[in-house]
Amino acid sequence: MSTGALASTEPRLARQRCGGACIWIAGAAVTALLVLVPILSLATLAAGGSGDAWQHLVANVLPVATLNTALLLLGVGVLTIAIGAGAAWLVTAYQFPGRRVLDWALLLPLAVPTYIVAYAYLDLLHPIGPVQTLIRDILGIASPRDLRLPDIRSLPGAVLLLGFVLYPYVYLSTRALFLMQASGMIDAARTLGAGQGRVFFHVALPLARPAIVVGASLALMETLNDVGASEFLGVRTLTLSIYSTWINQTNLAGAAQLALVMLCLVVVLIAVERAARRGQRFGTTAQRTAAPAPRRLRGLAAAGALAATLVPVLIGFVFPALHLVNQAWIRLEFAGFSPRLVGEAWNTVSVSAIATALVVVAGVVVAYAARVRDDRLGRGLLRAASLGYALPGTVVALGLLAPLAGLDNLVDGAMRQSFGISTGLLLSGTVAALAYAYAVRFLAISAGGVDAGLAKVPRRLDYSARTLGETVSGAFRRVHLPLIRPALGAAAILAFVDCMKELPATLLLRPLNFETLATHLYGEAARGTYEDGAIAALLIVLVGLLPVVLLARISRPAVSMAAP
Repeated sequence: MSTGALASTEPRLARQRCGGACIWIAGAAVTALLVLVPILSLATLAAGGSGDAWQHLVANVLPVATLNTALLLLGVGVLTIAIGAGAAWLVTAYQFPGRRVLDWALLLPLAVPTYIVAYAYLDLLHPIGPVQTLIRDILGIASPRDLRLPDIRSLPGAVLLLGFVLYPYVYLSTRALFLMQASGMIDAARTLGAGQGRVFFHVALPLARPAIVVGASLALMETLNDVGASEFLGVRTLTLSIYSTWINQTNLAGAAQLALVMLCLVVVLIAVERAARRGQRFGTTAQRTAAPAPRRLRGLAAAGALAATLVPVLIGFVFPALHLVNQAWIRLEFAGFSPRLVGEAWNTVSVSAIATALVVVAGVVVAYAARVRDDRLGRGLLRAASLGYALPGTVVALGLLAPLAGLDNLVDGAMRQSFGISTGLLLSGTVAALAYAYAVRFLAISAGGVDAGLAKVPRRLDYSARTLGETVSGAFRRVHLPLIRPALGAAAILAFVDCMKELPATLLLRPLNFETLATHLYGEAARGTYEDGAIAALLIVLVGLLPVVLLARISRPAVSMAAP
């Protein structure tokens, strides 16, 4: 081939190579930009100032809200680590009655949103509720005034309830690490005479620190995102203050400034999490790793292990779920199934399905872009697109208000000038805005799942497909997509359920007279009519069981490795 022919061929091949990859990178860049829009918008809103209102917020709202949030995060962090890491060690290191069932049952509180647990326990522990009434009947006390348990509507009550609901984040990651540990280190410590307590605190726990930090960080992010439980339990957090500043005081700029303060707190949490893992390298010289063989417990030790792992399941899932079933049955017997709930269930499913489709498609784009461009740009776009999961729903909703309104005004002005017609609000206050907020919040679930699925596909398959003449997109369609379908399905289920449970963004961005199951429950609890919201709460819990079943099935092979 002549030199001229080679010269003409090289640019064409370069264009072909760039053509497919550049399209994916461009799509990932647009996706990352759309995720960053709320943050940029918040900064602009806050910079505009809120007049004298900011002085009031700094003097009267911010100190209390920041202190309550910090104490809530501290308490929930300590409790989730204690319950999650302790339960993970018990079910992997010991054999006791009920261990096989509790191994997956400890995941069940993930199915119950925090605001539903608060909703259920407010009714259960009310002075004239079933628990205190039963105690008074047993003790022979007639009046509620003569015996009152501590009020659950308090900061300690919020810490306890949120801790018992969110501990599975720590349990799941820590249990997985315990199951992958080489048994040699544990056995060596035992051979050297270390007791069970020393083995746990000086060997197992330090090795599990990265997993504990990751799980605790996720639990704290969920705590920051919460608005329903905090309001029900009377704890004024930063998230609740943002919501009330916007809705009750109609002070958007002030709410944006508070949101930026909370974003700073999120950044601190992320920085602490990364600092805790920086420089940590954990490995083993064993060619094959296996979890330590569980030691059989008997007598009081077995009963104590059973109680320690059963109590979190009872408090975090069983008691509130049974109460919801009972209240829903009473409501159905009294008034039947409300047709209104059918419409609200359809609203919930439809907007969640739309958002899930967006999340899955966008997750595929950013994850595959990082695959075809495995450098700082590709991985950086993947990380930027995943930032939304660290943003509380209230912050995302606030940040989307101005951009959506600006786009609506731009389109309306163009249509007025060109055709003399007004388009009104095309995005603001619509299902599209709600789906956008959901997509920003939960894109990380899809992107992370697809990226993990692609990581299991050998690179040689990419090279083989390209050698056989496939384009980048063709290789994805014919090679990668069939192989990552399980990861896509799992990501879609998790994203769908999270969309159904999302409350803060839904409250702030929903269309007029548009109710979902979550907002219906919030309204009933705000009015104190707990029995009327039980059916909606039960439906959310039943749907929330989907990812728990999925997680239990995924982890089952690992559990069987540890079985005696």
